[in-house]
Amino acid sequence: MFDFIRTHQRLMQFLLLILILPSFALIGISGYTNYVSGDHDLVKVGSGAVTQQMFDQARSNQLRQLQSSSQGGFDPAVLDNPQARAELLDSLINRQALIDTARAEHFSVSDTALRQSIAALPQLQENGRFSPELYNRTLAAMGLDTHDFEESQRAELALGRVLGPVARSAAVPATVVQRLETILTEQRTVRLKAFPATDYEKDISVSDDDIKAWYDQNKQSLELPQQAIVQYLLLNEAAAMKDLPEVSEDELRKYYDQNKSRYVRPPRVNVSHIQIDVPAGATGEQRKTAHDEAVKIASQLKANPDTFAEVAREKSQDAGTAKDGGKLGWITQGTWPAALEDAVFSLKKGAISGVIDGPGGFHIFRVNDTQPEHGETFEEARAKVETEVRRQLGSDRFAEMASKLTDLVYENPDSLEPASQALGLPIKTAAGIARDRLLASDEVKADAASSSADASLLGDVRVRRAVFANEALVEKQNTGVIELSPDTMIVLHVKEAVPAHIPELAQVSDHIRGVLEGQRARDAAAEAGKKLLAELSKSPSVTAPEGFGDAQSISRIDPRGLPKQLTDAAFAAPTDHLPQYVGVEGPQGYVLVRVEDAKAGTTDSPALATLPQQLAAAWGKAEEDAVLKALRTQLGVKMLPEAQEVIQGEKKS
Repeated sequence: MFDFIRTHQRLMQFLLLILILPSFALIGISGYTNYVSGDHDLVKVGSGAVTQQMFDQARSNQLRQLQSSSQGGFDPAVLDNPQARAELLDSLINRQALIDTARAEHFSVSDTALRQSIAALPQLQENGRFSPELYNRTLAAMGLDTHDFEESQRAELALGRVLGPVARSAAVPATVVQRLETILTEQRTVRLKAFPATDYEKDISVSDDDIKAWYDQNKQSLELPQQAIVQYLLLNEAAAMKDLPEVSEDELRKYYDQNKSRYVRPPRVNVSHIQIDVPAGATGEQRKTAHDEAVKIASQLKANPDTFAEVAREKSQDAGTAKDGGKLGWITQGTWPAALEDAVFSLKKGAISGVIDGPGGFHIFRVNDTQPEHGETFEEARAKVETEVRRQLGSDRFAEMASKLTDLVYENPDSLEPASQALGLPIKTAAGIARDRLLASDEVKADAASSSADASLLGDVRVRRAVFANEALVEKQNTGVIELSPDTMIVLHVKEAVPAHIPELAQVSDHIRGVLEGQRARDAAAEAGKKLLAELSKSPSVTAPEGFGDAQSISRIDPRGLPKQLTDAAFAAPTDHLPQYVGVEGPQGYVLVRVEDAKAGTTDSPALATLPQQLAAAWGKAEEDAVLKALRTQLGVKMLPEAQEVIQGEKKS
């Protein structure tokens, strides 16, 4: 069973998505209310409810799916916030509204429709056809019987009938599509003049009083989250390769001989052939007839060897090669039966063999080209051989060190020192590891993880999650050994947990200075740009003023790489009198946009080919949302006080 699961992982993931839906799916809509009776409600929805148990199950499934799809790289903290919890609860309310409606309206699915739906699942098909054997094996591997699975599918199909017709019937009027195509393709010819903030930085001065005033007014925005200062051991390829013993000359030569095919390519020949078939179980007379035909062809070729390809196309009974003049391509020595190789490799370039008895019948070969054995001698390949041998030794040593590291960390849970001494791995220190990120170097007093050579490893979500586990952060136990990649492992020990705090002015003064300098430089750039904008707006010139770039034609569907802010400004400018000038402030400074021309575009752009389908999908989704909203109103959705506690994270299951 476990072998089946391992070899059908994508199929298992698909079925899990089906089976981890709220539990009503396994018992049918009719039994849903009884199933959850006694559980406590969060939201009343018609005659049903969204319960604490349902929310906890859905949240657990959500985490499991995301962790599975991200192969361990998903941070649960991303979902541990009021917005994520509210969105999950809202989706459960919508689902309960569909359940209540399907039950009240007696929506059902026939056995025929159910069978067709299951048979159409590509995950249960082999060679494009539904496979009963695969279906049964799959359900057996999941520990399910056909009744449970089919009832879950029946329930899902019944729910689909509540909103399915709404989305399928959605249609966007042709006039709307045409209008959007016109808007998306209309063109503006523009020139740009930039006022980069960096050009004004040299004239900016920021005093200590300015920094102090900004700090006093904005210190709350500087609050640093809880962070950890950690010690860690890193086991990687470099650590395993360190201080490896020297490899003797004899060992290197032995490795070269054992792996000679990697350094030396054996002889090979490029051949064509003509085949005269001998059917399986042929009589002696049939074999003689085929042999005589092959001899006749060989004699003909001996007289006219240059006609080999032509004769092969006409006479060869190997359909796969005959149309290409009998070409078989390059054959490396050691890959064919000995009898054939002896015949072929004894021929010179351009030579044609006699009749040879081989697989499938009688063959006549022509050698089109030859290549002798060639490659590197031991002396030429020595450096490469030594690198490979040392890497292999390093790999073996890495595996040994990894096993010892795991044991030592487990046996000494409150210190990295024993593992460090036993394995020769230095204990490193890093600070500024927060739950959601590595703090910037100017936010950390010393040993900032973000500026470490190991920053990418320390910032890995698996590392941060392990550091902030209760055992590591509070109890000061070592984390387990974390395998970040096949050749990189890390284990950490929290040296100090630093609570959330507002840093002292001295620590952030450089940061504040940079903020103020950047803001004042942007203000100066904007002032210069607005001054020129006012002048140009009073008397716009026909020709572009000095400093504006080349003219370029843009559209909403093809902005030619311009930021959306600039594109929106260009299309918002009036076009009754051109040129027009508009200014745009941005994080890099100020940009003046000169709009010189406005005209309609062509609506035959390939980029518009899927616009009707995209609009229909969006319109269908909007109509589904509207129907759901109406259903929720009709059913009288009532949020109970417990729901707000769950959303705020105050209520634990």
